[in-house]
Amino acid sequence: MNRSRIREEAFKLIYSLEIQKKENIEEQLELYLEDNNLSDEDAVSYIKDAVFGIEKNKEEIEEEISKNLKSDWKLERISKIDLSILKLAIYEIKYKDLPFKVAINEAVELAKKYGEDSSQKFVNGILASVVKE
Repeated sequence: MNRSRIREEAFKLIYSLEIQKKENIEEQLELYLEDNNLSDEDAVSYIKDAVFGIEKNKEEIEEEISKNLKSDWKLERISKIDLSILKLAIYEIKYKDLPFKVAINEAVELAKKYGEDSSQKFVNGILASVVKE
């Protein structure tokens, strides 16, 4: 399984957690891996790292998103899909050794595939602002 596909699976789980607001992330993670037949060690390791890393750094990641929104926007206004994509990309940029161009490109591709028509521009704009800091 290639890294883009693994990232897409991580995004799907992050999105699922975002909508469900479940308390037991560990249990949700295990169910997701089992339901989607994800047993590849690299995939499981990446997905776990992303999910727990985002949860651990949730406040900082959400603050990054908030401070890069237009003044009349609030975090709650962002679609859950775009928010999930942004959280994953910001986690990769800020807390992993992934080059920001790769993280942004992958996020934009996810936005094209899963988001609304305006999602790719929105995601690209927020991430470009985050990187400029």
